[in-house]
Amino acid sequence: QVQLVESGGGLVQAGGRLRLSCAASGRAFSSLVMAWFRQTPGKDREFVAAIGRSTLGVDYADFVQGRFTISRDSAENAVYLDMNSLTPEDTAIYYCAAGTGTWYRGDTWKPGRYNYWGQGTQVTVSA
Repeated sequence: QVQLVESGGGLVQAGGRLRLSCAASGRAFSSLVMAWFRQTPGKDREFVAAIGRSTLGVDYADFVQGRFTISRDSAENAVYLDMNSLTPEDTAIYYCAAGTGTWYRGDTWKPGRYNYWGQGTQVTVSA
């Protein structure tokens, strides 16, 4: 079992930045594929970014447009999402996710491939 604890959400002005953090425990962190998803009322949970077992493998949703950076720190058993140039359209609950097993190209986009989820952290961007 894996427990994921998120932090870093809050209120920020348009054009600002936030760092979201997700601390993992209960399993070998290096074996996990880590990702961020987000969700707003009336919409499905959508993929934001993912990072594999190697830092050479990262994926981003098209709407990110170079504004976000996902990273992981093995010493802290944590994954981060550095968000820059935020807009009101980025307002959502952001969820940390972890996946195990064998991964293939395209799997990172699928919420069903992730075994564990954090509680979510609210990001609100004011105009």
